[in-house]
Amino acid sequence: MQNNERNLIGYANKPPHPQWPNDARIAINFVINYEEGSETNILDGDECAEQYLTEIPNPNPIAGQRHLSVESCFAYGSRCGVWRLVKLFDDYHVPVTFFATGLALSRNNQLAAYLKSSEHEIAGHGYRWINYRDMPIDEEREHIKKTLSIIESNTGKKVHGWYTGRRSANTRELIIEQGLSYDSEDYSDDLPYWTTINNKQHLIIPYTFNLNDCKYLLNPGWTSSQTFYEELIAEFDCLYREGKTTAKMMTIALHARISGHPARSEAIRRFLDYIKRYNAVWLCRRQDIAQHWQQHHKAAE
Repeated sequence: MQNNERNLIGYANKPPHPQWPNDARIAINFVINYEEGSETNILDGDECAEQYLTEIPNPNPIAGQRHLSVESCFAYGSRCGVWRLVKLFDDYHVPVTFFATGLALSRNNQLAAYLKSSEHEIAGHGYRWINYRDMPIDEEREHIKKTLSIIESNTGKKVHGWYTGRRSANTRELIIEQGLSYDSEDYSDDLPYWTTINNKQHLIIPYTFNLNDCKYLLNPGWTSSQTFYEELIAEFDCLYREGKTTAKMMTIALHARISGHPARSEAIRRFLDYIKRYNAVWLCRRQDIAQHWQQHHKAAE
């Protein structure tokens, strides 16, 4: 790599065949980001209200003041949106991965109870839905520990993976320190891959921005659920065709307060109806992908 920490080569033109279960051509994982109640808010000691990924255009938060409209947009995700999404996936018998912030989950005991009895995976997503870039390492470590404790104590489920998103330079090492089996702090590949951190092999399951419903609230982005649906179909068609010789992975990223709205949820329903026409599709959780990769594509000794 010529003394450069960036790996710009990856698998190049010789990606491994993942050998997905039942000879699947494509592994599809849906992620529901659950962040509602952990966003920036003066009630939690922040300087101002949230301004990122909200339905309110240019909310212009004022220091020391709540933004009640923004708060209610986030509350839609916890009150309505998350339940619409989980019912949709349960109706289609599709297991998903939740990226859950610790504080948000601690404030919704009904969702925690549901997740406890479901087949869905819960991965860590930070304690708060904030930017961790400049957080001191000891404070970030405590946030990670607190999040893992909340998830496991409230749902009884072991946490296998992590995705902060707005991460720090220390995030990955802290995840490994806690013994998690994978992280998704990466967008660089169509397949999982191993990386070496402090002489230890660590599994990366890349995440997505191109199939992420956050683009409903970004410019340029999705102008309607039809636009998102068309992008999902195009991505699936390409990967399924490629999967005839080299299978791939497809991640679809959703947010309770975004795709939980009725019109937007229809894009997901229509996509699920579309892929039902195809055989050789593995609908799975990220922990399933991690376990499969660890068994069939072991890290180098």
